[in-house]
Amino acid sequence: MPLLRSARLLDQVRERIRYLHYSIRTEEVYVHWIKAFIFFQGRRNPGEMGGPEVEAYLSWLANERNVAVSTHRQALSALLFLYQKVLGLNLPWMEAIGRPHREPRLPVVLSVDEVTRILTLLQGEQRLFAQLLYGTGMRITEGLQLRVKDVDFERRTIVIRAGKGGKDRAVMLPLTLVPALHDQLARARVLWSADGEAGRSGVSMPDALDRKYPRAGASWTWFWVFPQAEHSVDPRSGVVRRHHLYDQTFQRAFKRAVERAGVNKPATPHSLRHSFATYLLQTGYDIRTVQELLGHSDLSTTMICTHVLKVGGGGVRSPVDSLPQMR
Repeated sequence: MPLLRSARLLDQVRERIRYLHYSIRTEEVYVHWIKAFIFFQGRRNPGEMGGPEVEAYLSWLANERNVAVSTHRQALSALLFLYQKVLGLNLPWMEAIGRPHREPRLPVVLSVDEVTRILTLLQGEQRLFAQLLYGTGMRITEGLQLRVKDVDFERRTIVIRAGKGGKDRAVMLPLTLVPALHDQLARARVLWSADGEAGRSGVSMPDALDRKYPRAGASWTWFWVFPQAEHSVDPRSGVVRRHHLYDQTFQRAFKRAVERAGVNKPATPHSLRHSFATYLLQTGYDIRTVQELLGHSDLSTTMICTHVLKVGGGGVRSPVDSLPQMR
């Protein structure tokens, strides 16, 4: 890898992450954990520390902060990235540090009635976005990053570009959502036209496409399906431009709808994806088809949804149900 040009450590972390084409979310998370590690160790230079200091920090997270296994693994990944990719070290203690094992958990699955009650309490583009997640099985980031060119009304297909693992895939475009999506695109086009008249910079482009096709970012085909109403500063380039809808905005609205609907489950927008998969399996679609629609590399990930089907109304019958009714 090329030599780093930045002088400050955290800037070097950002530079290396961008060179390796990691997502902006990964960049934010890694910088957060590396900064937290440095502060925990009294602002010492990480190059002067090693395995004992990293293990002490991870032990503090697990024992004092009681972080989840996924959070523990995330912090460890950030620190290994710092030492291996930024500082250029590959020492024996890095292999010796154990990664905490996370047992698979059953996903939260919503019934059709629960989904209906939640959707009823959402409004406008937030309702449409939730319907799209439930109707296609997309991840929330995949839905937020949809561009106009990715929606094919003629073939009733939505193409998801560079999903998890950098892979493309196609999902169905629900017929009932076609009119609402047309209306959403009409509203988005108003914002796109206003940006063009104001001479605003176009939307952000993946990788180096903005240099290869300088005018593409300002074109309608690359515009967001769910644009943010206000402009914001691009965290990487510093350019003021139109971003897509923020995930936190939708997550907060979804959480309020879940509470108001009286759904007593820890449901999140990701639960719509699990509910999509469970519904397809319940209605007879084979698991390989569901795996492709979800974009899972490993079939075992998709099979977690089948565990939910083994319990409840469609699963094993409890012996207590065969007992005579007691008065």
